[in-house]
Amino acid sequence: MRKQRVAFFSEVLVPDYDGATRTMFQFLDRMDTTAFDYHFFSGIPPEHSIGHPVTTLPAITLPFNRTYKMSAPWRNRKSIIHTLDTFKPDVIHIATPSPLGSFALGYAKRSGLPVITIYHTHFVSYMKYYGKGIPVIPTIAENICIRHTRKFYNRCDQVLVPTEAMIDTLSEIGVERSRMTLWQRGLDNKLFSPQRKDIATIRSITKNSKKNILFASRLVWEKNLDVLIQIYQEMNQRKLPYNLIIAGDGVARQDLERRMPGAHFLGHQTHESLAMLYASSDYFVFPSTTETYGNVIIESMASGLPCVIADAGGSGSLVRHGETGMLCDPNDPKDYLNKIQLLEEHPDLRYRMIEAGLVFTQPLHWDRLAEQYYHYVNTMGSQVNSQVARRTTTTSAFSICH
Repeated sequence: MRKQRVAFFSEVLVPDYDGATRTMFQFLDRMDTTAFDYHFFSGIPPEHSIGHPVTTLPAITLPFNRTYKMSAPWRNRKSIIHTLDTFKPDVIHIATPSPLGSFALGYAKRSGLPVITIYHTHFVSYMKYYGKGIPVIPTIAENICIRHTRKFYNRCDQVLVPTEAMIDTLSEIGVERSRMTLWQRGLDNKLFSPQRKDIATIRSITKNSKKNILFASRLVWEKNLDVLIQIYQEMNQRKLPYNLIIAGDGVARQDLERRMPGAHFLGHQTHESLAMLYASSDYFVFPSTTETYGNVIIESMASGLPCVIADAGGSGSLVRHGETGMLCDPNDPKDYLNKIQLLEEHPDLRYRMIEAGLVFTQPLHWDRLAEQYYHYVNTMGSQVNSQVARRTTTTSAFSICH
């Protein structure tokens, strides 16, 4: 049987760069290479081979985030189109609605090819973090982003969205429900597990035996880091006996270290070290309101770590308040600490919450999700091939008759 050929467009092809790339490599690692051929197009290519051809595109560094580059496909348009025409894809996969995504979408529409995309980032919610201090800028940026999001995703054939809450959010801004399908995120239950607990190692980090509150994420302001700073300040003001551990790196790290001098900043962590931190900490705090899903939430739950998080975004929909975690007023630092104190005072509630979190995360296997993804790709590619076959047969019959 002929392989399905997929042209995959992603700004970043670096494993563990963020939640989107981690998701991408999870299903790529499970690809049946006897059934699929992938060709990747990216402005930030992997440092090592990923087992598939990669076309590196021109890229520009963003002025507001020097750690990130955006692909500039217009600089090498003819060459990219030639590569695509030579590869002859059956399906186009687009990672983000960036200029690269728009370029790929335009090629797909001109070529009559179906488009699949996974909704990783709710950029609309980021807009309030840009242009702060200039009242009209965030509103204008949000309106522009909403229009682009609606137009872009309504031209895609299959949009895989991680939560029902995010499907509702996209529907509210005009993305057609018929194009959206619930496709959750998975995790490695063998890696993220209470068995990874290592008290000696975490005490070597904190140099004390206090309880530990963990925050894990990229350190960028759209993660609601101002509230994290306020949680730290409130914790110190109330003289609560906790360590605050920050796992992750990003453009905001230097400012955070200056404003939270007593917190423990660990920088970027491998999956293995992050699994140890989850299992060895006492509470996971996460004030972000911009998540489409929140992989760190289910990783925490699977590690036996109670989650105290913002009641907002896709991550908020992962928690049943008082059962699998605690939901908080997103911008009230006192609420997060009050919920942690409540769990401290009621260890039976904390224990039930841990057990419920473990049950909730048990079915979230990457194998099942990868199987679903490739089913969608195969179905879309097969439909295209059937249409081509019918056109070829019709053309041949017409030639014979004439």
